[in-house]
Amino acid sequence: MKFIEANEKDIPLIQNLAERSWKTAYAEILSPEQIDYMLGTMYSRNGITQQMQNADYHYYLIFDEINNSFEGFIGFEHGFQEYTTKLHRIYLVPESKGKGIGRTAIDFLKEKVVSAADRKIILNVNKNNAAKKFYESQGFKVSNEVVVNIGDGFLMDDYEMELYVTYN
Repeated sequence: MKFIEANEKDIPLIQNLAERSWKTAYAEILSPEQIDYMLGTMYSRNGITQQMQNADYHYYLIFDEINNSFEGFIGFEHGFQEYTTKLHRIYLVPESKGKGIGRTAIDFLKEKVVSAADRKIILNVNKNNAAKKFYESQGFKVSNEVVVNIGDGFLMDDYEMELYVTYN
């Protein structure tokens, strides 16, 4: 696996990977209308461009060199809170799941967190998302429960999770 830092020319690819992963990841959790709304707001060209212009926010494409294919992406922000990196998004296309790519992406993120001198990773995950078990298997613990109004009558009902990163 290779992690390639994304830039503005990669936005259509990020949007495509997001749509491919979201349509299966959230099909049984969220309504099609909420999925479309969230994809339209969270993955708009303008929104991603603004994130990329933030020096602390990074997108990396996950590239499988053996199959010569993009398997997903990860987006995170250093210094989101004091000594804390927020994992905003990690998505894999459906055919990539179960191959250890998610674990590799979390290990990559931990390296980036250490190099940024942060000490903790935080994330939000939908309470009904099976990804919660994946995060727990990587050492994350639930720290809080939140309900966030994201507009247009839609809510996100999430767990906040955290992982303290150890320095070797």
